[in-house]
Amino acid sequence: MPAFVPAAARTMLLFEAFARERRELSNAEIAKLLDLPESSCVDLLYTLQEAGYLMRTARSRRFYPTPQLSTLANAIASNNPVATAGREAVELLVDLTGESALCGVLGHHHVEVLGICEGRHALRYITAAGTRIGLHATALGQALLAELDPADAAEILARRPLKALTPNTVTDPQQLLRSIEATRQRGYAWVDGEGTEGVAAMAVAGRIGEEVLGLSVTGPAERLRKCRSEYEAALFKVKAQVFGDGARARPAASQPTRRRTAKP
Repeated sequence: MPAFVPAAARTMLLFEAFARERRELSNAEIAKLLDLPESSCVDLLYTLQEAGYLMRTARSRRFYPTPQLSTLANAIASNNPVATAGREAVELLVDLTGESALCGVLGHHHVEVLGICEGRHALRYITAAGTRIGLHATALGQALLAELDPADAAEILARRPLKALTPNTVTDPQQLLRSIEATRQRGYAWVDGEGTEGVAAMAVAGRIGEEVLGLSVTGPAERLRKCRSEYEAALFKVKAQVFGDGARARPAASQPTRRRTAKP
């Protein structure tokens, strides 16, 4: 059984504190920000300074991260972990459902498709990675919006008029917000002919760090209606694997905010 390592958590919370404050910090200030005794910070700060991740000013004796952390972060980010996780997830969704599966992230007023794995059926949905698809008229877009704070979702939908892509497209922002709230409660988004006539889709979303990632299965509407319960189970299974075991029981947007402090 994995064990929680407090020292590792304190280290990451320390760098988050520097990111928020954007200034040099004393041991006392760091202890206050992390809700720790000053004595508990001394060894941590000394270790990170000796390892080259922190420097200390000569006169004020305050700490600040060195470029070493940024160099490592840039190297890691050069291989987008969100895209990698998404591509692996859609492959698993195809294995479970046989339908085409997509992963994507929010753009300014669209969904940017990071990856797609085509289904096994002769009649299947086809698109390409890098394609931009409608935010308001797709299950992927509505699942991504449901992962946001309701006010943020409303702001995105209000940025410009919503375009009708089919006779079934919902273009009223208030009606869409009600649909997105239903997605939060249900745990997945469902659209039927709203983005493309004859095509239905189901989608879930979650967070990898601060990035919101959506996963969907898409195909002929008649087949998705028939297999909706089966595909719902597949989506929740993959969601739990990608975003954590708690993802199935309750959508992330409705979870209470936990106080992020590390105790000694």
